[in-house]
Amino acid sequence: MSHNTYNKMWAEAQESLNCLLQKEIEEKSHKPLKDRQVVFQMLGTFYIKYVQIFRNLEAAYDQIVHPQKRLIIRQMLDGVMGRILELKNEMVELELSEYHYFDDILQDLKLAPENIEIPIPRYFIKEKIKVLKEREKILAQIMLDAGMYDGEPKKVVKLMPLEEAIRTIQIAERARQGRLRATFMKQIYLEEKRERLARLTGEKALDIDGAVLFIQKLWRGYAQWKKSLKLREEEMVFLGMIPPPHFQKPSISILRAQKVDNIRCELQEKHELDFQKALVSIKERVKEIEGPDIKESLQDQIRQWFIECRHMTGRFPDYPDEEQGGSAVLFAEKTPEEVAAEIIAKEEEELKKKKKKKGKKEKKEKGKKKKQGKEKEPKPKKKEQEEEEGWKMSPSNFLPVMEAGNNKYKDVWQSRDEGWNFSQEYDPELIKEEKRKEVEEEIRIQVDELMRQELKNLKLAVDREIERKGQKGKKGKKKKKGKKGGRKKKSKKEKDLTPDRTIDSLYQELVEAQILIRAKKVKLCDYVGEYSYLGSTLRQKDIEPMPSLTDVRQLIALYGILPLGSQSVHEKAPLVKALLLAGPEGVGKKMLIHALCTETGANLFNLSAANIAGKYPGKAGLQMMLHIVFKVAKQLQPSVIWIGDAEKTFYKKVPKAEKELEPRRLKKQLPKILKTLKIEDRVLIVGTSKRPFDADLKPFCRVYKKIILVPRPDYASRFVLWKHVIEQNGGVFSKNLNISCLAQVSDGYTQGHIVKAVQSVLTERRLMQLNKKPLTAAEFLVCLARQDPVYKEEEETYKAWYARTPLGKARIKSLAVNEDTGKGKGKGKDKGKGKEKKKKGKKKK
Repeated sequence: MSHNTYNKMWAEAQESLNCLLQKEIEEKSHKPLKDRQVVFQMLGTFYIKYVQIFRNLEAAYDQIVHPQKRLIIRQMLDGVMGRILELKNEMVELELSEYHYFDDILQDLKLAPENIEIPIPRYFIKEKIKVLKEREKILAQIMLDAGMYDGEPKKVVKLMPLEEAIRTIQIAERARQGRLRATFMKQIYLEEKRERLARLTGEKALDIDGAVLFIQKLWRGYAQWKKSLKLREEEMVFLGMIPPPHFQKPSISILRAQKVDNIRCELQEKHELDFQKALVSIKERVKEIEGPDIKESLQDQIRQWFIECRHMTGRFPDYPDEEQGGSAVLFAEKTPEEVAAEIIAKEEEELKKKKKKKGKKEKKEKGKKKKQGKEKEPKPKKKEQEEEEGWKMSPSNFLPVMEAGNNKYKDVWQSRDEGWNFSQEYDPELIKEEKRKEVEEEIRIQVDELMRQELKNLKLAVDREIERKGQKGKKGKKKKKGKKGGRKKKSKKEKDLTPDRTIDSLYQELVEAQILIRAKKVKLCDYVGEYSYLGSTLRQKDIEPMPSLTDVRQLIALYGILPLGSQSVHEKAPLVKALLLAGPEGVGKKMLIHALCTETGANLFNLSAANIAGKYPGKAGLQMMLHIVFKVAKQLQPSVIWIGDAEKTFYKKVPKAEKELEPRRLKKQLPKILKTLKIEDRVLIVGTSKRPFDADLKPFCRVYKKIILVPRPDYASRFVLWKHVIEQNGGVFSKNLNISCLAQVSDGYTQGHIVKAVQSVLTERRLMQLNKKPLTAAEFLVCLARQDPVYKEEEETYKAWYARTPLGKARIKSLAVNEDTGKGKGKGKDKGKGKEKKKKGKKKK
């Protein structure tokens, strides 16, 4: 696509964002809402619209070449991402569930479920591709030196002497000739046998005309059958019942578009380099040409201020310190008259402070008034509480960011004529405006030093004033500030157990200990699943549906990928330090962790109980291991710390077979580690669990506050999954392969079972036979039957366990209150009366 197309996409996104921001401002001014459904509808519409804007902004940021436009788009993109996470958090607190269904909202907005899919920004990887490649090389080299291989060992090829090679070829060729001769002799023998039998029985030879007619009949029937088959296929393709024959192959237009995208990315890098060089060169030019004029104008302005203050107050003013901002504070959107008025106000305040006796009396009177006020306050508080009952939007950290970016877009880019800039290079005038301000700030510091000295000389010459008292006061204040700062730093410091070691050596140690492992290259889109279309209808009938695979994929993107990918989003968005993926074996929990690392370029640390068994023994060893892991994780962020079989860390009773592994080594350490993780640390602890019900629930939920239940796939997800896995393994679809039948029969089987079945059937030999022998559904069922499915009883145990988690309990309570609102209110009133009676009784005693 052209530059103009992406510019239009950006403009449309900004328009829709502007409308949304105005709506959000209007919602803040409204009274608190009491109806939960109305609140959820409002939050859901905001969420869906923000996701659409996010998709457009991400596409524009990835392909727009203009470096200055990309700066604003990046600001808006991070703001929209953060706002989506805030809205998600609001919906979770409102519905007390991690999963939400927007069927009715999507119908109203005339959108498909694909439109609310969270896109993963490509700049997460693009902007640090060089660093990631270097890290990959280092990791591969360390693993090679340590003798660790991820894949299968390569087969050693032995060299064969020339004579032996000729001999084997001769043997094979003679055998082939022998087989051909044998088949030829067999045919001759059968022909002679047939003739002998014909002579003995006296059969007549076939009539040539009859034979010709018979062959013609067969051929015409076959040809007509082929034609009718072809016509039927064309009709089915036209109706959209069957994909076209070359549907799987990428079209020429798609390949061409990919080439254009790659060219745009190269152009983007070139323009960015030119822009960075221009920032330096233009700043130097502005300093040389405009610097002297700026200096003179600033000096004249400050001198004018001296004279006016002297005229207004009768004395020269005090010059602000560098800490206060220097002369920039005085002329920040203020006239000299306003500045003089402020100085007069300060002098009056100083006179008031000197009157200590009056001040003490006033304080006593104020204290008495406050006490009287506190006694009279309870009555109006009750009325305020009644009025303020209901839901109100919590304050946002990202709305100011988006408003600032939107205003900048309106001021600079909305009505800017770019007819001259066909190649979309940087705009030098905009750089001059920015750099002029920077140059002015730098020159102002120099001017402030000169003007302070000039002011001192003026005071000595004209007013004969000595500023010893003021200077002593300032020095005292500075010292006090220094002391406070020193104390804070001491409290924040943590013990460094490895002060003499470099990060590279620690990194190498963790790789050799197999704690830092290589993440498999898997994308989140490879976790295939379908949207749950019955979610909202089931909830209306008070049935809690099992989440679909798309819901799980959405949560991984929201809680894992977006915060880890962007530093600004991580610092301001609702913080998620630990995440638990719970579900039966084979549902793709490990795959999701590898996808999380692939999409964000994160390091993967394996702190599973089985992996750390026997490594770094004792309490000191455990402390050292955790220190090294988190030091490297924070230094080379983003990082993902994976704890497999997370329930073992919180066992109620350790089984005898696992006592040697010491599975509960991290039980006391994990809560402490979570406290040490700060907002700026892009480190996420992810636990996976097959049997979460084996763990002690309270400490387990204290560590893993966000729990994602990963279910077995439903019919729609299985249908999509069978197609995807067969295509991925080189299979070809035909009429004989009934995918719907496979999806129906494989009810209860997980993604892992389906992948195993497909891989066992589609061997190299079977792939070579596909042209002659197409695939059938029966071939896959043999392998599926050998595996144990996930039964409904097991699924119910996961549901029951999730219902005992804090969020599950809160959800059940809220549903019970919503069902019996009248009864609940009555009970509440009775309880209140009972408490009042008890209190009265106590007073009588």
